[in-house]
Amino acid sequence: MALRELSSLEKYLGLKKPNKYSTQGDKKVPVLQNNNGPPLVGLVTIACHLVKEAKRPELLGDTAESRAVVQQWMEFRVTKLDSYTKEDIKTILKDLNLYLQDKVYLAGAHFTLADSLMYFGMYPLIVELAIQEKEQYLNVARWFDHIQHRPGVRHHLPPVVVLRNRIYTGRHH
Repeated sequence: MALRELSSLEKYLGLKKPNKYSTQGDKKVPVLQNNNGPPLVGLVTIACHLVKEAKRPELLGDTAESRAVVQQWMEFRVTKLDSYTKEDIKTILKDLNLYLQDKVYLAGAHFTLADSLMYFGMYPLIVELAIQEKEQYLNVARWFDHIQHRPGVRHHLPPVVVLRNRIYTGRHH
């Protein structure tokens, strides 16, 4: 999954020359062989490198606080989402739903690399939820749907139906 995700990120960033990736270990940690030095190891490390290569520093946050929040969510992605168990799902969704209550994006008002990495990390979890379960986490569903419809983000993944349209009766007493 991480290799396709990095390829999608390259396309989103408009990088012309695709990089060559490999994986290492049981957890298939991505590795980028860098011509200018030692290989880069790890999803977050490589993703940050690609953002810098594309000269898009705003995707890493535009203030010290937003950079810290972006870093926090990227770390959450790698430490929690990439190894969640069935027992973790409700806690992850509940916490994220509460966090997104008053936010459009994870780091506030602007799309960042954290939104992209969390979207890809959340994708397998969201795909497995029934519509009724998704409706329990409206803020997560809203955020996920917003990110998946952002031009250039989804690339290789099919869209996920997140919310159904509610039909209300027009009867008044």
